[in-house]
Amino acid sequence: MNSELKIYNTLTKESSIFKPLHTGYVGMYVCGPTVYSNAHLGNARTYISFDIIFRYLTHLGYKVRYVRNITDAGHLEGDRDEGDDKFAKKAKLEQVEPMEIVQRYTLDFHKVLEQFNTLPPSIEPTATGHIIEQIEMTKKILANGYAYETNGTVYFDVEKFSKEHNYTALSNRNLDELLNNTRELDGQDEKKGRLDFALWIKAKPEHLMKWQSPWGEGFPGWHIECSAMSSKYLGNEFDIHGGGMDLVPTHHTNEIAQNLACHHTQPAKYWVHTNMLTVNGQKMSKSLGNSFLPEELFSGKHPLLDKGYSPMTVRFFMLQAHYRSTLDFRNDALQAAEKGLARLLNACKLLPNLKTSSKSSFSTTEIKEKVYAALNEDFNTPIALAELFDLARLVNLVNDGKESLTEEDKLDLASFLHTIVFQVLGLKHEEQAGSAKIDGLMQMVLGVRNEAKSKKDFATSDFIRDKLKDLGIEIKDGKEGTQYNIL
Repeated sequence: MNSELKIYNTLTKESSIFKPLHTGYVGMYVCGPTVYSNAHLGNARTYISFDIIFRYLTHLGYKVRYVRNITDAGHLEGDRDEGDDKFAKKAKLEQVEPMEIVQRYTLDFHKVLEQFNTLPPSIEPTATGHIIEQIEMTKKILANGYAYETNGTVYFDVEKFSKEHNYTALSNRNLDELLNNTRELDGQDEKKGRLDFALWIKAKPEHLMKWQSPWGEGFPGWHIECSAMSSKYLGNEFDIHGGGMDLVPTHHTNEIAQNLACHHTQPAKYWVHTNMLTVNGQKMSKSLGNSFLPEELFSGKHPLLDKGYSPMTVRFFMLQAHYRSTLDFRNDALQAAEKGLARLLNACKLLPNLKTSSKSSFSTTEIKEKVYAALNEDFNTPIALAELFDLARLVNLVNDGKESLTEEDKLDLASFLHTIVFQVLGLKHEEQAGSAKIDGLMQMVLGVRNEAKSKKDFATSDFIRDKLKDLGIEIKDGKEGTQYNIL
């Protein structure tokens, strides 16, 4: 590889050559989910993107410590310092313990990411498991003069911090405008300034999740959790901090402020953020009725979907857009991704079995360099996939006898393609209807249906078709007979 890895840094607003703090080692922290509801596609896009980054850094030879937290306390509704705790509210509605909610949706989160074939992080700390660290960090910020305590709640003093540091460096927003646009909120009379945020929140008597602290019973603010856990496992300075772009203006801005106030240093050298999802050009949201969960996408049970799409099709579809670009979910684009994935995986199967010649009619080195050049340009998976499709086209031409390839180049390309497609991009061959037993069973069911149709028993014929569809098996009647496809 001739090119060096470049990463776009949200903090500096430019791409630069990646140089880790410690040669050969990378520390990466990614803000994990708040586990009070099912994992959504926005979650999936973010964690698939960082899975690619994790895989590629490892492929380049770095020893990567990837830390991704679980937020299981302290995240209030509206991402503010007042209102109901998201876990407590759900627990009260369902009349269960908050940690039952946490357990249920943590398992769901892991299941979804496993379906998308993402690698687990090196460490997955929880907020409730690091209360001591959060209290200690709050104490240090207080001691350094950047926080104050009011009636058992500890607030970060944004105005004092802003006199010495650029509070909005990450978001590049105007501080005066933020101050003017900030609404009066509950508890605002306790704060010195409108932008001040809670490091530790006094718990009301009825609050379910609370801990003892030097300021009385309470619970941590959402922002202090990530600062404490990233510092514990990666040090006061580390290489990459990531998450969705929605975290930039508040959560990540406040993390930087906390770390500077406590440790007098920027926590991360590179800030990396994924972009948002849209559906047919509109922002994905529950209020518009255009949001769907991964399981709905897999099953096709959603009014906006023509059919279900496999986890690998969805992963491949996501890789066709750069992680910093908006990703628009459309049926036609998903169906095109399904065909594209099949072409690429077919090339992976075909390449090792090609007939070889005494010379190659194209440069294998050039193909590899183009793929690496794309991945080194801020993990540009859409360009890398375009280069891999060119390779797939050449594989088909060699198979048709229109191009030639030596045995040595064939083995080299087969190894390269396998590494990039399966190890770096994290794609895999999905189990289709392939097993002989399943195929035999399906042929028997289709035979029963065809017999019913021949007897004009359309009620039974339609019943079998509909029940199979409910199970995720689509059948199509054509000139060549009835075909089935496992969705």
